[in-house]
Amino acid sequence: MRKQNPPPAIPAPGEGKRGEQGYLGYLLRQAAGAYRLKVERALDEFGVTQAQFAALTMISAYPGLSNADLARLAVLTPQTVSVIVGNLEKAGSLVRRPHAVHGRIQHLDLSDSGRALLKKCRERVYRLEGALTAGLSAEAERAVRRWLVAVATADAARA
Repeated sequence: MRKQNPPPAIPAPGEGKRGEQGYLGYLLRQAAGAYRLKVERALDEFGVTQAQFAALTMISAYPGLSNADLARLAVLTPQTVSVIVGNLEKAGSLVRRPHAVHGRIQHLDLSDSGRALLKKCRERVYRLEGALTAGLSAEAERAVRRWLVAVATADAARA
């Protein structure tokens, strides 16, 4: 029987292709995954996921959104938004009201308890964002923000 070589060790974040020599797209995904996990842990006490936090934030910023608009703004699938909206509604964090003209479309708004929940969640997330930018100068932070926006809007500019 032939002895098989063990599979290569998986590099830790920051090493090999998971480090500075890695593909930018992968590094963005890796960073987003690490940040998502931090947000999930920070909001776990409130029973809120990162996707729910994004939904609450967008509904707060743009009251009266439809599910479809919320999906686009929160960068979520319509199916995910349907589940999130249903769960937030059951928890009493948001309310739906019918569209004035289109009976099937419903607008989403935060309830008083939803606004209070969002406020608690924001405090936690703002601390995480502070930790993200702690080693950056204001100029470097602006450059990172501009670059991330440019990455997100590159295809829209070509269309």
